[in-house]
Amino acid sequence: MKTLMSFALCDGCLAGYSGVEGLTHACASLGCDGLEVICDDRYGGPLPEHGLVIGYHLCFWPDWLDFWQGNEQALLRKFGSRDAWVSFYGGETREALLRYYRADLARAERLGAHYAVFHVSDASIEEQFLYQWKHTDEEIIDGAADLLNEVLDGREPPFPILLENQWWPGLRLTDPALTARLLARVRCRNKGILLDTGHLLNTNPALRTETEAAAYIHHILDLHGPLAAQIRGVHLHCSLSGAYVQAHTGILPPDLAEDYLTRYGQNYAHVLQIDRHLPWTDPAIAGVLRQISPEFLVHELAGSGRPEKEQAVRIQAETLKNGGLTPENGKSGWR
Repeated sequence: MKTLMSFALCDGCLAGYSGVEGLTHACASLGCDGLEVICDDRYGGPLPEHGLVIGYHLCFWPDWLDFWQGNEQALLRKFGSRDAWVSFYGGETREALLRYYRADLARAERLGAHYAVFHVSDASIEEQFLYQWKHTDEEIIDGAADLLNEVLDGREPPFPILLENQWWPGLRLTDPALTARLLARVRCRNKGILLDTGHLLNTNPALRTETEAAAYIHHILDLHGPLAAQIRGVHLHCSLSGAYVQAHTGILPPDLAEDYLTRYGQNYAHVLQIDRHLPWTDPAIAGVLRQISPEFLVHELAGSGRPEKEQAVRIQAETLKNGGLTPENGKSGWR
């Protein structure tokens, strides 16, 4: 198993490491085999040395299905003008998404990634506040499979495509039939599931403790039976935000802006309160990893800067050690 740290490849984030060399040293000091990166398409700086990037997180739009389906009435309602949504998606038709994803996959290949992550969900800003959904899980799963199939256009990628769960509609990993539906509809052979533990916990606002959270993940894995073997990677972080969700959803904020990008920023602050990306501190999570035995384990943790994020990685690694999981030779693999 490869143990990784998540990293956003952009000028601001890289500056905290004094460039690629500093990032390489930091990764090694944390006992990680490499990085899972997401790349700002505007980034034109130095790229990590070949071998450091193990995982590549493809770009994503939280709200994309209406654009994919060409539903201009819905887009005008949400964005306020055609110019706003054309600017947001980078074009007037679904071809804009296809171009972007194809370029992103090509970047992952140039970086030598061992896998690529693809989000499967859709929720508008209003839906993310109201928790009232316009599209069904089935509709989003089918649309995501169609999008990915068109991006690949019959080409088998050089690495597995790992499909990531969310708590918004789409792949939530709470219904094995829907998980199977997605896997059946994505036509490439080299594919699997990327389990995001925090996202899965966000599907159950009743959870309050990490012990309950680990038990819930075990329950979902048991529910999936043989399908759980399709989980090839894990984004490891904890999110126990049920009290916030119960208190701050079901109604639109009275100060929600008219301008789409301003409203998007307001919503992003709301999402960060739900999806917290905190380190696990209860060793019960080690049992979840034993049950899955993933190929890739990513410390996907939040931090306001380099020291805070690296401390979060250390805390989570220590939690796994306390649960009886120790890296072999300080690097990849667990015993």
